[in-house]
Amino acid sequence: MKARIPAMRPGLLPAAILTALLPVAASAQAQDAADGATTLDRISVTGSRIRGVEIENQQPILTVSRQDIERSGHTSVADLLQNIPSAGSPAISRADALASGENVGGYYIDIRNLGANRTLVLLNGVRLGATTGGYQDLSQIPMAAIERIDVLKDGASSIYGSDAIAAVVNVITRKRFEGAEASIQYGQYGQGDGAETTYSATVGVANDRSGITVSAEVMEADPVYGGDRFFSRYGNAGPDYPGSGWSPVSQYGSWQRGSEWVTLRPGGDPSNAADFVPLTPEQYANSNEQMLVSTGMKRESVFSNINYDLTDRITLNADLLFNKRTTDQMIAGYPYQSESRAINTPLSADSAFNPTGEQIQFRRRLWEVPRTTTSQLKTTRFSGGVSGYFDIADRPWDWDVNYAYNRNEVTKTGHGDASLIATRQALGPSYVDANGVARCGVAGAENLGLESCRPWNPLLPYGVAGQGSLGNQDVQDFLFPYYTDTGETKTKILSANLSGSLFELPAGDLSMAVGIEHRKDEGRFVPDAFAQSGQYTGLAASTTLGEYEVDEAYIEFNVPILSDMAFARELTVNVASRYSDYSNFGDTINSKFSVLWRPSDALAVRGTWAEGFRAPSIDNLYGGTGASFEQYTDPCSVGVPGSVNGNAACNAAGVPVGYVQLGQGYQACTSWPCQTPDQFISGSNPNLGPETSESVTAGIVYSPEFADGLDLSLDWYRYELENIIISDSVNRILRDCYVIGDSSRCAGITRAGDGHISAMFYGLTNLGSMETEGWDFGVKYRLRDTAFGGFNFNWQTTYTSKYDQAGQNADGEDIMIGYVGDPGIFRVKSNLNVNWEVNDEWNIGWTTRYYSGINDGCVANRPCSDPDRYAYGETAPRNQLGSNTFHDFQVAYTAPWNATISVGVDNVFEREAQIMYSGGNVSTAFPYYPEFDIGRFTYMRYVQRF
Repeated sequence: MKARIPAMRPGLLPAAILTALLPVAASAQAQDAADGATTLDRISVTGSRIRGVEIENQQPILTVSRQDIERSGHTSVADLLQNIPSAGSPAISRADALASGENVGGYYIDIRNLGANRTLVLLNGVRLGATTGGYQDLSQIPMAAIERIDVLKDGASSIYGSDAIAAVVNVITRKRFEGAEASIQYGQYGQGDGAETTYSATVGVANDRSGITVSAEVMEADPVYGGDRFFSRYGNAGPDYPGSGWSPVSQYGSWQRGSEWVTLRPGGDPSNAADFVPLTPEQYANSNEQMLVSTGMKRESVFSNINYDLTDRITLNADLLFNKRTTDQMIAGYPYQSESRAINTPLSADSAFNPTGEQIQFRRRLWEVPRTTTSQLKTTRFSGGVSGYFDIADRPWDWDVNYAYNRNEVTKTGHGDASLIATRQALGPSYVDANGVARCGVAGAENLGLESCRPWNPLLPYGVAGQGSLGNQDVQDFLFPYYTDTGETKTKILSANLSGSLFELPAGDLSMAVGIEHRKDEGRFVPDAFAQSGQYTGLAASTTLGEYEVDEAYIEFNVPILSDMAFARELTVNVASRYSDYSNFGDTINSKFSVLWRPSDALAVRGTWAEGFRAPSIDNLYGGTGASFEQYTDPCSVGVPGSVNGNAACNAAGVPVGYVQLGQGYQACTSWPCQTPDQFISGSNPNLGPETSESVTAGIVYSPEFADGLDLSLDWYRYELENIIISDSVNRILRDCYVIGDSSRCAGITRAGDGHISAMFYGLTNLGSMETEGWDFGVKYRLRDTAFGGFNFNWQTTYTSKYDQAGQNADGEDIMIGYVGDPGIFRVKSNLNVNWEVNDEWNIGWTTRYYSGINDGCVANRPCSDPDRYAYGETAPRNQLGSNTFHDFQVAYTAPWNATISVGVDNVFEREAQIMYSGGNVSTAFPYYPEFDIGRFTYMRYVQRF
């Protein structure tokens, strides 16, 4: 695909801002000359409100520098951070084409696999706006604007409030940039697809008193189709089992004749019943051919920072952000099953296309019209305030007052799901008029309301023309309207902070910080009327609408205990506590304690203990209902572990003795959990309370004197989360109802006459808990001025020793289930980066990314390395997949005309990871872990500085 520069109207914004403010900068420069003003350089540290560099090593912080950004081929903050070893499985990846809802299309970061909504994202120390589900989209921040990214791998609710359970990501932008910089990057996969083009520019003017920096960026990425990758080309079981995992709902169409399902003989006549033959696996549909392995995306963003020293001690600062993100998804045409309880639209016996004269139940993949969704998000953000400092008894005190406003507007346009109102008419009675044209209704009748109707012939296979064919544009236009969902979230923050030195102790200044904050979050998400009424083949949904406010106050102390003593060059304690009062659930207090001990200049020992919380999101509290096709195990089915088929509870529900659970296509399940053929409904809960956490870290930082430039770090961490907001598990409800015999849990279950669960409702609850524990190990070595140039080595590793979540065994007993080694929760994740600098002109980088093996679930008739595994009181077979290592390479040349030319290759050796036959509990529609590379990606970047 030929690259093009997308139109960008927002690009006019930075020019307008720059033009308007140039006189201000010029005036400030003149004032500097007159007054001899000095630059305010008070330093903020992520994880503390007390300004100063002395406390920076008290907590485990990973910093991604501007240089690190430029030495990568990534075009978004989330992609860049996804490669750090402590990052978990993506919450919603570009490989998850099946995902739906407000959050789809965004880029989110999940640290420690604790969930993306438990990692707080800040932009210059101020939280980003979030969706109604509490997700903060990192894609809205242009990479060109970033100076560095701090990742605090520790709980920090005492400092920042809700959501800072697992970590805090603070994106720091460039300020007082002077000059101009423009860049273009283009890359694509070796298969010739997935092209990405990024254009960016940064312009700034600055002097001693003021600065204006504007960054603009346009990024466009083409999609990658499932039919073009080895792991999805042949269905969801990969190339070794072609055809397996394909949908029995074929694009040829099939219908029920007696007790068997038949299809049209190729080349046969739909009016001739003799041409109906049994459906064969060769006629199944490989839905992956119409799925996207990676969705298409386009981003247009503008960010500007304006700061001005009103006096020598008071500074005005403002950030402005506009971002527009468009994401395109596509999945296979809907697997239409006329006998489905939610659809119930058989082909009428009086249809002009019915050769039998009897009502026909049919199944057909609507292959001619794939389902597409265009998700557009517009973000408008302002964050600004006044900061300064003053002296009390020659001790400096810093203060600031800030206001932030963030507005997200989302519009989702869908196409490809059939209107059930239209299909009922199109499949109903029809006739052929005198001109040989098929008409809806009954010959000779007035047929009011059917003027726009176009009869549909579902017996015509894909690719066969004729009246009523889905290939007919008039039929498509009638059956497939466009659907529009809209949403909006607003965040308003008003805060004030004060920090400084109270008095001097023998070991140094006792410092403190205090502050208050008021925040209001409001949001709505309104699905299309078809979704709300359930009158289409898509997932049913209802409106989310709500708001809440919170008032908070915090206090923090940094207390030096010892300094400049034998075995105690420094001993410092930091304590903080935050009070939060929510309008929806009440108040909570969260505290933190950290200590830093330096027995020598070369060695630092640190530790933290922290309480954290996550307030329920608007979606959790006030969300409407949503529909999904759940994977579950029916204990009333024979063939499942711990089956209770035939007991009193199953019999009372009308489940026949010998019943086998039905899955997709209403076929008997052969493995469990098995996906329901009917939509289940879940909903919110306005009585939810906050999630709570307790985290502990302990570590050492060692910079040996005998090896200049060598830094070693080792940190242990443990998190315990309680009252996690979870969907009340389908399996939990079924076990409570049928195994334990708690009849109060049966109310939301509806079974059809054949015994299968045809509908189910379940809501959110504070029942979840989990524990995780592990180690972070880091080695940095800077080897300068050798005969061969300078070398930088950076090796970062995360080892996860425990990741346990609350669950239930077959007997309905509450247990903790270990997930280390499951997809996304790697035992070891490690990155080694080596950079070679030559003569200040060349930089050559090599990165190795290692992921330990995966414990995949076992699937019938597939490899299973440990079929006899027994865990938690029941059979738990698994298939162990090996480790994977990916290699990236980049070479950059700094040209004499102040330009940098970079060429890079991600996944140099085109590593193909293993097929996950069960898929695992990760965000993807394919049997492949979404974080793994899907091919060799080559890119080139040109940067020109002025």
